[in-house]
Amino acid sequence: MKEIDTYKKLALQKIKIEDVSIGLRQIGQGKHLVFIHGFPTHGYTWRKIIPALSKHFRCHILDLPGLGDSEWTRKTNFNTTSQASYIRKLLDNLGIHTYSLIAHNSGATIARQIALTEKEKVENLVLFNTEIPNHRPPWIPFYQKVGQLPFVPTLLRTCLQQQWFIKSSMGFREFYADKSMLDTASNIFPYVDPAVRSLYSTKGALKYLKGIDWKLVDDFEHLHQRIKARTLFIWGEKDKTFPINLGRQMVEQFKSETEFVSIENASLLPHEEKPNEVVSAILNFIKE
Repeated sequence: MKEIDTYKKLALQKIKIEDVSIGLRQIGQGKHLVFIHGFPTHGYTWRKIIPALSKHFRCHILDLPGLGDSEWTRKTNFNTTSQASYIRKLLDNLGIHTYSLIAHNSGATIARQIALTEKEKVENLVLFNTEIPNHRPPWIPFYQKVGQLPFVPTLLRTCLQQQWFIKSSMGFREFYADKSMLDTASNIFPYVDPAVRSLYSTKGALKYLKGIDWKLVDDFEHLHQRIKARTLFIWGEKDKTFPINLGRQMVEQFKSETEFVSIENASLLPHEEKPNEVVSAILNFIKE
């Protein structure tokens, strides 16, 4: 597919920030868009919307520590606030002083933390199906608790090679409203393969997951009002991980200009299921 080829052709840089190396791919010209993926994806998740958006913007696609082409050490702090700090320092190193953030699920939690601390730099927030104050998505707290046990990374690698697990609620079932997408290698394989091939990658993904800060998520109920950036929520209406009715409630917590766009027949990853609708929503919002 054309959009996959476009992503794969992007040059990979690894930018050293303290004790991590962040995978970075760049394309396009214009104002800066910074893409922050969530769990358990990586920068590849943006492949279907990057070609269109890069015609209007300079796109910076990140792989966060623990996932994708990033690197980490035993000293790495995977907490949400630390992840936000790594990104802020990366953008400072690149000389990027004003930008918009495009972010998905746990990446959108990191993006909100950046927007709270860089109020004059973040112009727009575009947030996809993300953590909601006082809501816990299925299975995630369980994986956080057991993920650091010595035998779990090896067990998880075995499970990821089984189709029953991939298609179960413990795996990737809720990624897509269209369940046939689970059978398409280009959708799931790039997220599964690194963990299957490398115990380091499996451990990194579990450390990333452990770092999700639920206290911060719950505090957003009050912190959202401090965000200055214009904010657009884009939500797959059939998402069972982050129910759309709870997502809509967050709009009232913001004082800045905030919009909410629902994407029909899409679940947790609307940008993968309905890329044309998502691109249209982003352009309509940011180019106003």
